[in-house]
Amino acid sequence: MAFTPALHAEWIKIRTLRSLIGALCATVAATVVFSALAGLDTDGDDADPLRSVFFGVTFGQIAAIAFGTTAVADEFRDGALRMSLAAVPHRGRWFAAKLTAIALPVLAVGLVTGLVTLAVGSAMLGDKANELSRAACLRGVLGCAVYLTLMALFAAGLTAVLRSGTAALALLLPSLLIVSFVIGDLSGTVADFLPDRAGQAVLHSATDGAPGPWQGLGVTALWTATAVAAGAWRIRRRDA
Repeated sequence: MAFTPALHAEWIKIRTLRSLIGALCATVAATVVFSALAGLDTDGDDADPLRSVFFGVTFGQIAAIAFGTTAVADEFRDGALRMSLAAVPHRGRWFAAKLTAIALPVLAVGLVTGLVTLAVGSAMLGDKANELSRAACLRGVLGCAVYLTLMALFAAGLTAVLRSGTAALALLLPSLLIVSFVIGDLSGTVADFLPDRAGQAVLHSATDGAPGPWQGLGVTALWTATAVAAGAWRIRRRDA
């Protein structure tokens, strides 16, 4: 089977699974709601307005990760992968179609999430939102979409390596919560180069440590590429 029909088949799988549609909806809802709450709670003069507007991405990414994890994990249940590979014997082509079918809806939902979050978050932030430039707002919207897409693909690659959605979530979610809520705003450490901390630098007005906004997304992209490459290797080497 060629790539286009393989992609179409993978898209049919995604749009017919309620859990995956629910994860996409939860990505928007969680990001917008928590960003609105962060806007209400911002009183300090030194608060980062862009970070406040897009604060909910920290929670929305969990739903995006669940989407990428579930989309791949379903293939390892009840012999589903055997059927998929029977239709698309070229494993690399099948995995590429699967990843594309994951990335495109997350990217689209991420753009919608970014636009809605910007509107709602700015409204909740009040006069402090006037400090945001158009460039910063555009960076926030695009960065939100790209970051969520990278994290979904990162989770998908890791799931392919572990061949288990439960194992992937058990590894990812604690690390995200520890980095985001325990380490907090501590910068200048190795934590700045972890996938979530690095990627979310694009959602800050300014970064005191390294890496910078777009460099941070580049670091996350490297993590994602590594996970995807490892997942592709695992699928090629292991029996269905």
